[in-house]
Amino acid sequence: MAATEPAAGDDSLYVLTACLLTPARFPSVLGDDYPAACAALGLAPYEEGYGLLFGQDGLGARWTVVIDDVSLVAVAIASWDCGMAYDLSPDESSVVAGLPGWPLPVATQAPGVPDPHDPAPEEGDPAPLTPPSGDVWGPAQRRLGADEVALHWNEWRDRIAPAPAPAQERPAAAPAAAVPGAAPGPYTGVRRALEELRGYLEEPPPVGRVRSGFAGEGARTIRADGPGWSLVARTDDMAFVLLDDLPREVLPVTRGPQLPALLAGLDAIAVRPS
Repeated sequence: MAATEPAAGDDSLYVLTACLLTPARFPSVLGDDYPAACAALGLAPYEEGYGLLFGQDGLGARWTVVIDDVSLVAVAIASWDCGMAYDLSPDESSVVAGLPGWPLPVATQAPGVPDPHDPAPEEGDPAPLTPPSGDVWGPAQRRLGADEVALHWNEWRDRIAPAPAPAQERPAAAPAAAVPGAAPGPYTGVRRALEELRGYLEEPPPVGRVRSGFAGEGARTIRADGPGWSLVARTDDMAFVLLDDLPREVLPVTRGPQLPALLAGLDAIAVRPS
């Protein structure tokens, strides 16, 4: 654990964890793209990005401290991921903002201080940041669900039995509602998402709306979002779509003749971690 000075008081901040807020890597709970994620925290979409430090002050209050030293936070995260200790103590000049609360759940707490709680509000202070509720379903939960599918791709992929390549790209196990003239079914939203993704190839979306990550064996993982939908796919395989309109449903899309070209095109315009 490290200490830095929060912008909102004299007490030291005990840093519990941190994350990056950059065009290629940002907490998806905050928005569909990088500018939206920055706006959720009242920040300008600085091209180099930010680091977010989550910690407690000496009274136990929760604070999110924003710094512009992205490299420092990246090194700290890499060290922690390797099980190594790292003293994350940024220079005071790198602090951009101190925001009350945490936008993400933090499982640990600082020793020797009261339990985590929101700081006492002062006139003009923004409302404390709070993690999304698990009891409701909306854009934040949909994006978090897509992140989980990407993280546990093999588990989700194993649920879909291998099938011959279809004559045309379509959602796996498309329901009868997809028949012309039938009532709209769940895959209406999937088709709309795929059409909007094709539109991204014609008119690039806001930065961070499409992201590409290493998936091994020459493949890439594609994460894309749009109004009401999120997509997770591998460039060498199939895709999954989540919709605001279908709480907690993960809809598979089989690999057909159009999907590989779409994913390749998305990979070409996606932002990638440096």
